[in-house]
Amino acid sequence: MTKRIVTVFGGSGFIGRHLVRRLAAEGAIVRVAVRDPEDARYLKTMGDVAQVVPFAADIRDEATLQAAVEGAESVVNLVGILSEWGGQNFENLHAQGAGNVAKAASTAGVKNLVQISGIGADAKAQSKYAQTKAAGEAAVISEFPNATIIRPSVVFGPEDMFFNLFAGLSRFTMGMPVFGCPGIPKMKWFSEGSLLQFDFYGDGGTKFQPVYVGDVADAIMATLGNDDAKGQIYELGGPTVYSSVEIMKLMLETIGRKRILVPVPFWYLTLVGWFLQKIPKPFLTCDQVKQLQVDNVVSAEAKTLSDLGLTPTPAEVILPHYLARFRKVGHEAVTSI
Repeated sequence: MTKRIVTVFGGSGFIGRHLVRRLAAEGAIVRVAVRDPEDARYLKTMGDVAQVVPFAADIRDEATLQAAVEGAESVVNLVGILSEWGGQNFENLHAQGAGNVAKAASTAGVKNLVQISGIGADAKAQSKYAQTKAAGEAAVISEFPNATIIRPSVVFGPEDMFFNLFAGLSRFTMGMPVFGCPGIPKMKWFSEGSLLQFDFYGDGGTKFQPVYVGDVADAIMATLGNDDAKGQIYELGGPTVYSSVEIMKLMLETIGRKRILVPVPFWYLTLVGWFLQKIPKPFLTCDQVKQLQVDNVVSAEAKTLSDLGLTPTPAEVILPHYLARFRKVGHEAVTSI
């Protein structure tokens, strides 16, 4: 019996490695379509001989796309960037590139197409990232009307650049940032038995709904070959919504470190982002600050993991397993201003 072929664009990345492992376990032939196949060689051990195949392709080059999707039953597009640099920009990857993949998949007669977008994708958004994510969704639906769109919130897991980043920073600094706090602290007189209290954090800053990378991969698997998922949009989030200050407290409690939680207003983040965005792969850009000004949570009317028969995994269950390397025994409290 001929095994089904699944092409995964951007399969060598964070979500890709978890998806490829699941596809290989189900017996699929997986083409990992990336610009440099050497980056995907490590994935070959996830399957039998010749089951996981690194494949040279660029979503900006229609000729390589046709070769990558030829004979495939399903296509998943995971390609995305958080900041622009050189020829890697939001427009040609998120918008034009997504449309190119959908067009190639349609031409090749692919049965299932899954496009990974992001919560907050909106043509009217302030950030270029969110605008081009929305443009990509529109381009995909135009070329492949039955495509499934998946919008995850912040994705966490062993290889993430979210909790790992801040946990790593905590080893070298005494303060951790809380994004989106008031520029000027609010004063509260005669509150909770005190003459005067200062409110540094307001409502806690930007809100996030972190989703486990394994749940995202499972959601993609659940949509492939699922007729009910065709043409649908799913927003993926974990079971808990956290404010920025709650995220930092959760991370610090997990690794057992004491750090001052420093309120950082958006105007200051914009200033820092302006300087940092001038270096390759910056930690922060002005466009990311615009994204941070919008809560990254699942909308009330959206289809979610539960609509795919999946239960979201709590961050508290997963974080201790991969943040243990940052843990400092004996320091478990969090210090706030």
